[in-house]
Amino acid sequence: MSVWDDLVGQSRTVETLSAAVADPARMTHAWLLTGPPGSGRSNAARAFAAALLCPDQGCGQCRECRTALDGTHADVEVVATRGLSIQVQQARELALLSAHRPSVGPRRIIIVEDADRLTERAADALLKAIEEPVERTVWVLCAPSLQDVIVTLRSRSRHVRLRTPPTAAVAQLLERRDGIDPPMARYAARAAQSHIGLARRLARDEGARIRRRDTVLLANRIRTTADAVAAAADLVSIADEESGSAGAQRDAAERARLLETLGADPSARTQPLAVRARIAALEKEQKTRATRFARDVVDRSLIDLMSIYRDALMVHLAAPVELVNDDLRPEIDKLVRQRSPVQLLAAMDAITTARERIDANVPPALALEAMAVALRITSTAPVA
Repeated sequence: MSVWDDLVGQSRTVETLSAAVADPARMTHAWLLTGPPGSGRSNAARAFAAALLCPDQGCGQCRECRTALDGTHADVEVVATRGLSIQVQQARELALLSAHRPSVGPRRIIIVEDADRLTERAADALLKAIEEPVERTVWVLCAPSLQDVIVTLRSRSRHVRLRTPPTAAVAQLLERRDGIDPPMARYAARAAQSHIGLARRLARDEGARIRRRDTVLLANRIRTTADAVAAAADLVSIADEESGSAGAQRDAAERARLLETLGADPSARTQPLAVRARIAALEKEQKTRATRFARDVVDRSLIDLMSIYRDALMVHLAAPVELVNDDLRPEIDKLVRQRSPVQLLAAMDAITTARERIDANVPPALALEAMAVALRITSTAPVA
């Protein structure tokens, strides 16, 4: 057993990080782990922290390994923002924390799971702490790509790139770690396009599987402008349903914990001014988190929708690759008959444009309507 066991398909990353743990000459004070969503950036960062704290360099069984992996070790600080960005105040607090000596272990490790969400001022607040490292403090920044991180931070960090793991490796992880049946594990890994977290959810949540299928089937239903508007509304509805099911229970639990901490009566019709202020701050944070989560759900839905156009293009070209939606082969064949390769590429470009617009804060409903209009089936392509 090892802390690296759940880091599937990342042998080069494991080799680099474990070598740094074993050899001080290969160690540095700041690391930048990049890789596509679902590749295991956060898992790699936590495994690295565990290995740095473990007397046996990552046995996976000792208290240091277990607490570092689950984020409860006193010397491991994990920053995983649920909001739209990491603000300067939080960055200043991290900079101050980095100056403290480790509490119980040989090092203090600060993991920033969403370094791409640092505002420019927040990055500036971290810069001096990373430029002038404190002995025994290690920074581990995570982001989708180098370009997503402000240049002053990435130039002062050692870069390690993770790749998209093979679907077979993700399926094996689901079978071994989560006890998923092999057929379901293979389906989930393929449908999630090797996104480990999403594959686990698809394997365990029938509702998530149904919502994904509904999204993918939209490709053959958009023929008129009215269909396009309806499809955009369906995508927004799917995102709202997903974010609502995930957030409502959590928000209520957070409110109950806050009232308990403050010694307030949950059944009271009115609360003291100080309590109301704390509740308002919590609700604001929850609203920001819900906005980000809804955007992430829409983005994931667009990736799912793009996958069937990609599959149809691969069939057109007779490419020897695995189809993401192999279980929906009749729908793929219908799309092949309706669109030429050029039209399929244009559809994929329209989806990419919608993702970019939403990322640039265009209201999702507007971006999705424009995309859906571009996806209308306006002519029938001859069968290749």
